[in-house]
Parts: sequence; structure tokens; C-alpha cells
Amino acid sequence: MTTFAPGLVADLVTEFKAKGRIVIVGASLAGLRAAEALRDEGFNGQLTIIGDESQEPYDRPPLSKQVLKGWVPADHTVLPRLRDLDADWRLGVAATGLDRVTKRVLLANGDEVPYDRLLIATGTRSRPWFNPKEGALEGVFTLRTADDAGRLQAALAAKPGRVLIVGAGFIGSEMASVCRELGLPVTVAERAEGPLVGALGGVIGDIAAEMQREHGVDLRTGVSVEALEGDAEGHVRRARLSDGTTLDVDVVVASLGSIRNTEWLEGAGLAAGFWGVGCDAGCRAFDINGVVTDTIYVAGDIARAPHVLYNYQFLVLEHWDNAVFGGEVAAHNMVSLEPDRRPHLPLPAFWSGQFGVNIKGVGVAPFADEIVITQGSVKDRRFAAAYGRQGRTVAAVTFNHGKWLEYYGALIERSAPFPPPPPGYDQAGDMTPIPARFPDPRALTGLPDVVLTGHDPTDRGAAFRPKKR
Repeated sequence: MTTFAPGLVADLVTEFKAKGRIVIVGASLAGLRAAEALRDEGFNGQLTIIGDESQEPYDRPPLSKQVLKGWVPADHTVLPRLRDLDADWRLGVAATGLDRVTKRVLLANGDEVPYDRLLIATGTRSRPWFNPKEGALEGVFTLRTADDAGRLQAALAAKPGRVLIVGAGFIGSEMASVCRELGLPVTVAERAEGPLVGALGGVIGDIAAEMQREHGVDLRTGVSVEALEGDAEGHVRRARLSDGTTLDVDVVVASLGSIRNTEWLEGAGLAAGFWGVGCDAGCRAFDINGVVTDTIYVAGDIARAPHVLYNYQFLVLEHWDNAVFGGEVAAHNMVSLEPDRRPHLPLPAFWSGQFGVNIKGVGVAPFADEIVITQGSVKDRRFAAAYGRQGRTVAAVTFNHGKWLEYYGALIERSAPFPPPPPGYDQAGDMTPIPARFPDPRALTGLPDVVLTGHDPTDRGAAFRPKKR
């Protein structure tokens, strides 16, 4: 076995920082913050950023809120640059393949970009309408990109007779809220028992359903949209639901969850698939047999990594903080010696504004099986709730009570007991835990934006492909 003197290894790292080649695939929030962190870490080598969209990296949360309301133009959401990058930007061209033997990223225009270190930050895209012909009708939208938001905002500004939103996750619910603020009639069709149940469970879903109906949303739960019909000009006009009803609609938004952009990695031998790209807590990618790679890193929505707080189950986190901090940790570890590398173990956190309520959460709620209202008043839409599993607090959610989120985050981080200790202020009247009512993960419903992707021991669908010699 070859060993290297510590001084020699340090010299190699110094040389790599000066002359190495790093490629980031994904001109995203994670990709941009990783690039900035690389320069902050002293990397002065060649830096290439590849993105399939023509725009520079932009902020996505405003797209379903301020942009749809018409407060901010879709092309005004470009992320601020925290420093000069001196990077070779390859925008408007998609990566189509990865050759790990020659260390090259293959592009749609035929170019091949060599690398010494690679960061995969290709994120997700919207799940399209299941019928391509129906999805091509004028007035049928998805919402993921700035272009999507611009087109949908224009359609809403034209005052359609009725908007149909298919899917009541966070994005679908936020869009429904915007429609009501704009005075538009809106129907929400959700095949689960209520809004947000994949992310927050049925107890909170009941509250979210009440909020929607109180604000005039025609919420249809336990139903799916089976078909869309258009007029002679190719504009959507009707939707047929699984309960036999038909709706007259002018705008349809498919909010059906996301697809992780891993197709370009087919054949590369990485642990990439439906749930993203598997990696360790230091953001290093696994190969298809679970062997950690030395030169390939993963960050953002596409990263699938084990988390110590959740029994080392693999998590995918479609959250803003995860993209920022994951990109920074990946960048640090790409240019650091092993003793100096650090883990990316975020405590997931999110926020959503809808129907006049600021919803904030921390932890992984779908990991839980129980919930308890700990503070405030559900009736007043101002409360906090904690989630538990096997006697341990694992998540919390607040409605207009976000100042307490740090308190619950600290409980989760130290594996505090569940039910949690009574808070010192604004205690709820009844602190009896009840079932959280999360849907069966195999159910065909909207996927939450924090997903436990650990393997079910009863699942026999895995395929073993030994490495060729």
C-alpha cells in the first residue's frame, strides 16, 4: 500500500487549489453557493458551471408567491452574487452524460468538459401532466422555472373564469392562496385526504383544509383528475374528475411533485435514480454498489444522504437552506484534507405563506407517528405542534408562531423526549398526543419535500449489479 508523507499531501492540495479543474453541473442555488465557497476556500483553479437554463441562477421561492401576485417580474429573481467567481459559464446547454474513466462531462452540444473534481447539483424539475397531448393544451401549466412563473402570472392576470390546481402540497396550496388574493375562483383537486398531508400528516391537513375552504377555495379531496378537454382552438376548457364530476376551467396548474434530474447519469455507475444521487454525510457520491467516490460530490435537491438524527435513513431535502449549506460543505470538502472535512447534517427547516398564515417547520415530520398541539390555539390559527416517534421529538410545525421554532429545533437536536416538556409560555389546553395520520408512503399522492428514502426490509425490488472486472 502506497502512503504519502503529510507534507507531500498538503503540497498536493495546495497545487490542486492553484491548478485543479472543478466542474459544477447545475447553475442552481446550490451550484452558485458552492462556487462562491470554493473561491472563498482559496481555490484558484479552473471553475466551470454548466446549466440547462439560459438564465443565471435565480431564487425559486418567490415564483409561487410574489411573482404570481405580480409584485415581482419573473426575470427579477436572479440570486445576488456574494463575490466574483471568475468562472466559465456554460448556460443553456444540458449535461447528457458522465464518463468517470476519463473524467469528462458530456454536453448536449457535443462538447466534453474535463474535471478533477465534480459537483452534481442538477436539482429537480416539475412532474408533467400524465397525458402529453392534454398537457400541451393552452392554459395548462406547471411551476418550477422562472419562465413557468412568467407565463402563469400572465394567465392569472388575464382573469380566467376558473383555475384548477391539481395537487395540494406546499406549492399547490400557495398558488391557491394567490388565486384567492387575486379574486379568482379556484378549485384544488387532491387525491389524498387533505392538503399538506404528505409533508405534515392528516391532523395538520385537516387544519389546512379548513383554511382553504374558509378563504373560498373549492377544495376536492380524495379525487384525481382523470382527463382534460380542450376547445377547437386547443385551449383547455374542462376537467373530468374521478368522482364523475366535470369542471369548466380556463387555467390548469399541475402541481404533482418533482422529478430528480438524474437521467444524464445513466451508465455512469453512480447510485443515482428516482430518489436522487446517494452520497455520504460529507457530500461524496456513492457508486452503484455503495463505494464512496473520491472526486464526485452532490448537493441540493438531488442529494440523498444519511442523517444521524433519523436512524441514518437517507433523506432528500427540497429546501432552500439545504441547497445553500450543502453546496458550501461540498465545496469545503472538495478542497480539504480528510481530517478537515466536515459533515452536512442539516436540521431541515421550511416556511410557507398561505391564506394569511405563516407556516414554519423544523425536522422531518414524516418520520413521526404521533403529534401533539403544544402551544397556542388551532382555532385562532396561531399554534405550535410537535411530532414524535418512539418517545422522541423529531419535528415541529408552527402556524403564525414561528418565534418558537428555535426552541423546538433544540429539542430535536438533543433527542428530547416526546411528548416534549411543557413550554413555559402559551401552553395548549390539551397536550395529549394523537396519531399524526401520515399516508402510506406507497400511496399515489403528492410527495413531501423532505423524503425518507431508506429501504423497506420487505422490499425485494432492488437489483444487484456487480462491478465488471
